[in-house]
Amino acid sequence: MKFCSQCGNPVTQRIPEGDSRLRFVCDSCHAIHYQNPNIVAGCVATWGSKVLLCRRAIEPRLGYWTLPAGFMENGETIEQAAIRETAEEACARVRNLSIYTLIDVPHISQVHVFFRAELVDLDFSAGPESLEVALFDEADIPWSDLAFRTVGRTLECFFTDRRTEVYPVRSESIQPLAQPAIT
Repeated sequence: MKFCSQCGNPVTQRIPEGDSRLRFVCDSCHAIHYQNPNIVAGCVATWGSKVLLCRRAIEPRLGYWTLPAGFMENGETIEQAAIRETAEEACARVRNLSIYTLIDVPHISQVHVFFRAELVDLDFSAGPESLEVALFDEADIPWSDLAFRTVGRTLECFFTDRRTEVYPVRSESIQPLAQPAIT
């Protein structure tokens, strides 16, 4: 951030009085600009034993497979965001949503929340952000071509939990991948 969204003057990064974190602060109007994590919401949308996946038509991870998901918008609930993103990316309608995974991704300031959901029907197709959309059995999931680790982790949990038909709400964190040592 370079300029204040309140008055347009330059901002500096410092710890404001009474705070403990670096923030962008306007020295002109004294506005403190908080930058908080983004929430990604999506669905593990199923039809029978199959899960709906979308192949991404946009970066990041163009061409890789993902669960239908995206950033939550202001003015909507997280469940509404998951339903909207499923409709936008897969032109699919879902019902019976149940919160399933909450995955903190602190190194990129995001929280990914996935709901278990049922497809209303088989009337789905690729939306503008998807190259294709398809249903996959567990054995056919393109594990090495999944776009995001949160998606892979959610699918791993889902297929494990499906064996017992017990779906606890799972909360965990994903840390950055270790960088190879330079020798």
